[in-house]
Amino acid sequence: MTPDEYCQRKAAASGSSFYYSFLFLPPARRRAITALYAFCREVDDVVDECTDAGIARAKLAWWRNQVAAIYGGAPQHPVAQALIPVVKTFRLPQERLQEIIDGMEMDLTRRRYPDFATLGLYCYRVAGVVGLLSAEIFGYLNPDTLKYAENLGMAFQLTNIIRDVGEDARRDRVYLPLDELARYDIAVADIMQARHTDGFRQLMEFQIERALGYYRDAFRALPAADRKSQRPGLVMAAIYRTLLTEIRADGSQVLTQRTSLTPLRKLWIAWKTWISG
Repeated sequence: MTPDEYCQRKAAASGSSFYYSFLFLPPARRRAITALYAFCREVDDVVDECTDAGIARAKLAWWRNQVAAIYGGAPQHPVAQALIPVVKTFRLPQERLQEIIDGMEMDLTRRRYPDFATLGLYCYRVAGVVGLLSAEIFGYLNPDTLKYAENLGMAFQLTNIIRDVGEDARRDRVYLPLDELARYDIAVADIMQARHTDGFRQLMEFQIERALGYYRDAFRALPAADRKSQRPGLVMAAIYRTLLTEIRADGSQVLTQRTSLTPLRKLWIAWKTWISG
């Protein structure tokens, strides 16, 4: 199996909305974004699948060395090997890839976030940075597109947090800011015990509105000249905003269920958004 084939399998196996967003790209850019996505999946899996924090830290340290080897060495992992031509062609800074690992390391030291400023740093590292790197791969003329890409990445991560509240709680993780829980008279124990109160519903409405605000900020920042090249992000935004609509329509029952869209529906949204430009 070639490095590119490995990345393709890693991306397809995830079933992520990210995968559907780059189906229609030209081959070179599709291979590049698939390699970037596979990298994100690999380092994220380290944290999700390792129950021993010490082992997870060691694996992330190994990935830091792999990233360094991409820029001047002989990396061992097929994803790192696939990224060698990508970082050269699209001039992706090593610091950005290391920042993604910084974000994953936050999951090893934090299970609670006191406020949105702290959570925002996490979201920037694990998703805003990915948005910036993706924008480089898709191509742009106006540097304002980078602000669009960062805001879009933030919106995607906030959407993930909203969708996964119950799933994260079962892993003893709460990504909703603690000061905002207090504002709506919600204790961490309420989240852990899946108490769907009026306060929780109001809290989730606040979180949904915040995420939608990041989508709006992203769309406002996208220059018309770069709209076509940045269509993959718009495709993913269409899928994720549909997901938010479903969660809201269902009364934000995220403590006990995980709302998702079928692969066929994602493909339909992706195709419809792509052809509309």
